[in-house]
Amino acid sequence: MGCRLSELILDCRDPELLAGFWCAVLGYTVLDREEGGVEIGPPEGFGGIAPTIIFSPTREPKRGRLRLHWDVSPTDRDQDAELERLLELGATRADVGQTGEESWFVLADPEGNEFCLLRTRIRPARP
Repeated sequence: MGCRLSELILDCRDPELLAGFWCAVLGYTVLDREEGGVEIGPPEGFGGIAPTIIFSPTREPKRGRLRLHWDVSPTDRDQDAELERLLELGATRADVGQTGEESWFVLADPEGNEFCLLRTRIRPARP
């Protein structure tokens, strides 16, 4: 293997807001704060199985759909229960042209960044 994803960087208007949201969604913790940005990741920190996420501050608003989006899968509950949990955390339903027949839900985080909640339950990413 040549490379592995180690970090994902997302420009956003409110790094603290998104860090809190995504920590709750993924079970991550805040690993670092630097120059207005916030890095979150699994409790074991950088370099583990799952990549860390850096929320980097920008003044520019989001324009249109993201060219890259995240898919998340439930780990300890079914899709319907996870959907309710994500909505309670501040996710909103998003319409990107889906038919309604999909096996996933399209959602948006508090800044409108789209992500999908898949049906398949997977094991947590822990070593």
